[in-house]
Amino acid sequence: MAPSPSSRQKGRIYNLVRAAVFAAVTCILAPFSIPIGPIPISLTTLVLYLSLYLLGWKLATASLVTYLAIGLVGVPVFSGFSGGAAKLLGPTGGYLVGFLPMVLLAGWIIDHVSSRWIQCLGLILGTALCYACGTAWFCYETKSALTAALGTCVYPFLPFDLIKIAAAMLLGPLLRKRLVQAGLMQ
Repeated sequence: MAPSPSSRQKGRIYNLVRAAVFAAVTCILAPFSIPIGPIPISLTTLVLYLSLYLLGWKLATASLVTYLAIGLVGVPVFSGFSGGAAKLLGPTGGYLVGFLPMVLLAGWIIDHVSSRWIQCLGLILGTALCYACGTAWFCYETKSALTAALGTCVYPFLPFDLIKIAAAMLLGPLLRKRLVQAGLMQ
């Protein structure tokens, strides 16, 4: 008879499954977008913000890397049901890559600081990092001036991202509490 897995192994498996489930949720929701120019409004950032509350920064990062790898190999999981290296290397690819520093910074702050205002600031700063990466790449790829790129790539998204941050800050802790009560999280 094979030995049963230790509780440490079960914990690792459980964490891998949680990260995979969130990668799947991201793959399902991210393609749905509203085109408002070269960069669409999508649910990707909302899912990433929620992952920070439900997974923590390490597993959220693993989930994001999984999502990006799935899209990189060509599965249409990026906004507008697109995928492949061309999307990552195209004018909007900097925003996809920018999700990494966003998740790392905002997630670390959420994991280490209990103040809701500081967590909000962390999400805002993380989103600003994503904007910076994406806008810099957009300017490089399209040879656009920074002011024109900000008008196209940042300003229209500010209200939507602030709404997503508020929603994640309300839903994230509530969902976490419910999952802990159900015995699905610690």
